[in-house]
Amino acid sequence: MELTKIILDENEMPKSWYNILPDLPTPLDPPLNPGTNEPITFEELEPIFSTELIKQEMSNERYIRIPEE
Repeated sequence: MELTKIILDENEMPKSWYNILPDLPTPLDPPLNPGTNEPITFEELEPIFSTELIKQEMSNERYIRIPEE
């Protein structure tokens, strides 16, 4: 297997991630809370994940800005 490595300068680093969700033909069902079988809320995810990660996971934006920190 051939290994390819791409090295980018700091100014060439991506500024956003592509989110496939807006381009799907039909929306995905929301993730469910295993205890209630209801769609999970932002608040229920906060003890487990960082705020920025929850925003990214719950976003329907086509491009999601990569946080600086």
